[in-house]
Amino acid sequence: MKKPRSLTSRERNLIAIYSQCQLGMTPRQFYAKWGVTHEEIAFICSRSNSTVRGWFKRDKSRRFPTAVDLRHLAVMDFLLEHFEEIPGELRSLLCPPSQS
Repeated sequence: MKKPRSLTSRERNLIAIYSQCQLGMTPRQFYAKWGVTHEEIAFICSRSNSTVRGWFKRDKSRRFPTAVDLRHLAVMDFLLEHFEEIPGELRSLLCPPSQS
């Protein structure tokens, strides 16, 4: 088994920057910006359709997305805006082809 690589100070700084990153987009913001359905938002966030419907309710039974859900939507927004600008090699690392 190969020993893990030690982190450099540059890499530790990147971790510190990333840990403070407040990357997030609400389901309402994403829905308003892109012509998506609640089902597509559920697919992006790996949530059930009923969970996502709960995010859009306005009554006391309303559910709230997690920080992970907000990050998924922000990353998807970024990809929708910039996917073609990302070099192919980097796209392959970011979104590897499925190995069925």
